[in-house]
Amino acid sequence: MRNRTTAVLIAGLLAVACSAPGQQATEATDPTAQGLTAFVGARIIDGTGADAIENGVLLVRDGRVEAVGSADEVPIPLGAERVDLTGRTVFPGLINTHGHVGDTLGLEGGHYSEENVLDHLALYARYGITTVNSLGGDQALAGDVRAAEGSPDLDRARLLFAGPVVNAASPEDITARVNEVAAMGPDFIKIRVDDNLGGSRKMSPEVYAAAIAAAHANELPLASHLFYLEDAKGLLEAGTDFVAHSVRDQPVDQELIDLLIENDVCYCPTLTREISTFVYEERPDFFDDPFFLAEADPAVMEALQEPDRQQRFRRTGAPYKEALQVALANLKAVSDGGATVAMGTDSGPPARFQGYFEHLELELMAEAGLTPMQILVASTGDAARCIGRDDVGTLEAGKLADFVVTTANPLDAITNTRTIESVWISGNRVPDAR
Repeated sequence: MRNRTTAVLIAGLLAVACSAPGQQATEATDPTAQGLTAFVGARIIDGTGADAIENGVLLVRDGRVEAVGSADEVPIPLGAERVDLTGRTVFPGLINTHGHVGDTLGLEGGHYSEENVLDHLALYARYGITTVNSLGGDQALAGDVRAAEGSPDLDRARLLFAGPVVNAASPEDITARVNEVAAMGPDFIKIRVDDNLGGSRKMSPEVYAAAIAAAHANELPLASHLFYLEDAKGLLEAGTDFVAHSVRDQPVDQELIDLLIENDVCYCPTLTREISTFVYEERPDFFDDPFFLAEADPAVMEALQEPDRQQRFRRTGAPYKEALQVALANLKAVSDGGATVAMGTDSGPPARFQGYFEHLELELMAEAGLTPMQILVASTGDAARCIGRDDVGTLEAGKLADFVVTTANPLDAITNTRTIESVWISGNRVPDAR
């Protein structure tokens, strides 16, 4: 009997001993770890232009950044969920300050729908573009899509929109039109001041000045599509808030750069817009890029290689090849001059591939002479400021947790942004394509 009692006692002591570590760990868990995720081990580029943080820690709770810094600086509460990103690079989600969302299906426009808007925003997100400013062609439902971004489960790109592009022949008519679009609750008003290389009538200074005044009366910024240096200066003097394309007719001068700086107006290059006008003269090199092919529709690729279509591009593309070279030089001049550059592509219309064209834009910005850090800041922190968003664009405490994880360092080569391993929006991992 004594032996049995002793055995039971020993078994009980062993059970207590085995359970004690688990009980102690539970008791030691920091209550501040509740709901906290720690992304650890990565190189962190925060989007401000500061040096990258090696062996970084990014703390995320309730969809926002709680802290960011080196492992020596940021303590991780015991019990926080950890995501090991050793050997990876983390940077803020890319921001396209000039895209178009919801209208294109395949190679056709005119298909604007909620399903299409959501599909496009999901596509942008999978490519690491976590915020898109849709500058034209938007319908009223865009406001509903934007309003749903408060969901804690958000996993597609955030949307800003401009509604229909505003146009009219007189100051009175364009004022009325701006007021109509403003009633949709957009983030921008958009106008076009361009003659399509002499093929159409250009909006007059009197009319665009009235449009700018009406937008400001509605407490909305105005974005200007343009092509010519003279128009860029006139629009800046009239108070435009965003230059939505490169100057492409001649080199920019100090007067334009001074106007950009004095008026705190951002310059959006949209270099891929030019590319799209001639690259399909023949089979583009990027048709062999796995990063493109991951989302490409084979039927669209086949249609773009039809001989008749290629011939049409050959007939119309030559002026835009010249325009691209001017745009590249002007981007470098504007950047060197101290004006703010904001990444934008004009992607979204047929054959301007959303997501991929943003990464192609980064490559072209490097071709223009910008450094990888300059390009990343123009695509994150500065881009956010240029579209009036102070809650995205940088990885700082309080900002929304939108970020990209890559397997290679974009500071070594900007094309390394294409080595995406995962994308996170409001701390939620963006799902792969279905």
